[in-house]
Parts: sequence; structure tokens; C-alpha cells
Amino acid sequence: MGTNGSTMLKPLRQGLPPLDPAAVSDAASCALPARFEAVREARRFTRNTLEQWDVGDHFDDICLVVSELVTNALRHAVPSAPCRGEAHQSSVRLHLMRWSERLVCAVRDPSHETPVPRDSDDFSAESGRGLFLVESFADSWGWHPLAGALDGKVVWALFRLRPAV
Repeated sequence: MGTNGSTMLKPLRQGLPPLDPAAVSDAASCALPARFEAVREARRFTRNTLEQWDVGDHFDDICLVVSELVTNALRHAVPSAPCRGEAHQSSVRLHLMRWSERLVCAVRDPSHETPVPRDSDDFSAESGRGLFLVESFADSWGWHPLAGALDGKVVWALFRLRPAV
């Protein structure tokens, strides 16, 4: 993540002690292609990463939230997905960062649009539930615009973990 790490972590205080980007005990990141098959790749990457980390009973919740964040980035933030045969540039990136008592999933995308949960009375609708699910399963979530050389925004979700005994 380089120098962008401190920018990305700035809004994640949420009443917890300040986050020091250098104190991350584990971190993993992957670039995702601008096509909907990337959601499957993100889930696989997340599962493989979390199997190596002790996240307790949050494993399935984190995988679900990553799926929703990546789906939203691809559906609403990536201009137009290239055709299967075309070369594509990765414009979405998934970051997983773990400290002793919390884990952050962050998805970077090229859009400057504010992510807003849809106000829908029909929970059985096929779409529009993504951020509602993120809000329901994560301890907190948010977003912020990127600055400097990176363009776009980061949408993140935070999970509080039980301290290692």
C-alpha cells in the first residue's frame, strides 16, 4: 500500500485506539479485473487469506462483506466492464488488514460517487441490499476519497476481533 496506507486508515478510529499502519500484524491485497467474475476471485482470495489468520467466528461474515463491497465497486464504480476477450486494467483493489483486535476489508475503486445504501422496503429485491448487508454484518463501515496519485475512493468495513489469549 505504500504511502497510501495512512490515508486509507485515517477514518477507521471508531472509538478504538488510533491505528498505526506500521502495526498491522497481517495484510494482504489483490488487484481485481473489471468484470463480475472478479467477485468469485475476491471470495477465493479472502477465504485463502482468512484461513491463515485467526478471525474467530467472523470468517463467513467477512467473506460476505467482501463479496458485497466488490460487487458494489464493479456494479456502480467501474465505468464499463471490458468484454471477455479484451485486455483489461485493474481498477478495483481489495485490501485485507488485520490487527490483534480488528480486521479491515477495504475496496478501492475509481469512482468519486458517494456509496449510499438504497432505501428499499422490498428486502427480497434482487439488488440494492449490498450496503445494508455490509452494515448488518460489519461493526462499522464507511468510505473516503483518495488523494495524491490514486484516484477514486475506498469503501471499508471494520470487524472487531477477540483479543488473542
